[in-house]
Amino acid sequence: MSINNRRSFLRASLSLASAAIAGRVVSAALPPPAARGQIKIRDVETILLRFPPGRVTADAIHTFGPERGGVVVKIHTDAGITGWGYSSFGMIRGGPNVVGTIIKEELRPALLGQDPFFSKKLRADLWQTTEYHSVQGVAQFAIAAVDIALWDVCGKALDVPVYRMLGGFHQAIPAYAMVGWYYETEDEYKRAIAVAVDEGFKAVKIKVGRGSLEEDIRRIELAKQLVGKDKPVMVDANQVFANNVPEALRRGRAYQQLGAFWYEEPLPPYQREGYAELAAALDIDIATGENLYTKYEFLDYMQRKAMDIVQPDNRRAGGVTEWMEIAALADAFGLRVASHGGGPTNVHMLCSMPNAIYLETGSVKNETTYQEALRLVDGKILAPQTPGMGSELRPEFVEKYRV
Repeated sequence: MSINNRRSFLRASLSLASAAIAGRVVSAALPPPAARGQIKIRDVETILLRFPPGRVTADAIHTFGPERGGVVVKIHTDAGITGWGYSSFGMIRGGPNVVGTIIKEELRPALLGQDPFFSKKLRADLWQTTEYHSVQGVAQFAIAAVDIALWDVCGKALDVPVYRMLGGFHQAIPAYAMVGWYYETEDEYKRAIAVAVDEGFKAVKIKVGRGSLEEDIRRIELAKQLVGKDKPVMVDANQVFANNVPEALRRGRAYQQLGAFWYEEPLPPYQREGYAELAAALDIDIATGENLYTKYEFLDYMQRKAMDIVQPDNRRAGGVTEWMEIAALADAFGLRVASHGGGPTNVHMLCSMPNAIYLETGSVKNETTYQEALRLVDGKILAPQTPGMGSELRPEFVEKYRV
């Protein structure tokens, strides 16, 4: 072989080798097919849970404990990834069955064969599917559980926690313990708050409004003594002052004078003008939103200046997709966001919101519901690290309570 031929051969060989190496680099840089949208929903499974009667607690208008249940949603994909969603019911035995039926009969047919990454399109499809009876009430419970499961699929496909997909802002979120229920004795009330403080919570929420104003004052003073004079104590009236704005205002002034951090849900959600009146008259922040459905109801409240702290519930508000739009609206109105309810799902959403201030939760020490345990450090819940929404339940929990 001549010198020129050898040079041509070497140049060709090097070009082929370089092309092969470049191809391998490009292939290695590409995400797996599931992450590139080449993934479809294969099936939607529901599992009903029923819990035995537990410890009885109460707020101003509800009693919890005798009847409890939940519905698990599992979205199976052709990529072998399963997304989990879960919706619980504090006092309705038949609630999970109704939600499960909506998912199986109405939502599942609209989801099969779809791309789980198109969450906004799927939300529109599911709203259209349920329009005959509206997207409020238990229909939204069903849509929200499905939406959470869709985001869980996406996080797992990309191998990242969902709060990073949404645009992370916080590495940890302050948490308060919802432990100040109405118990049978005052000693139980004090013990529940003391245990939360010992666990590391630096804020607690208590129930008010079931009895007299004097009783409310006693409960607030005891909580402040146990938590510490400068630590936040939130008060929650659970709609007890329905159609009685003057009484709600009278109590609010007392809570304000005692230094309560916020005054939650004094009225039912349909009394929007009443909320606006309270927000205008009181210096204490008015917190509400757990019984509002979709961003449109939240927007109405914001435009009326009827709330200071925005509190979406991830079942009623509509899951991750709707939650994030509600939080963005709140941010535009200069309002802060706190979750109604706890669990990993809410942590992911709050960690991606610049205006998030608090996660509602209880003890996280002995939590056995979810695969990923939440960690409380210095009064804050750390951002989850597991890919997905952290909404996957422990198999032993599901099997123990499966109907």
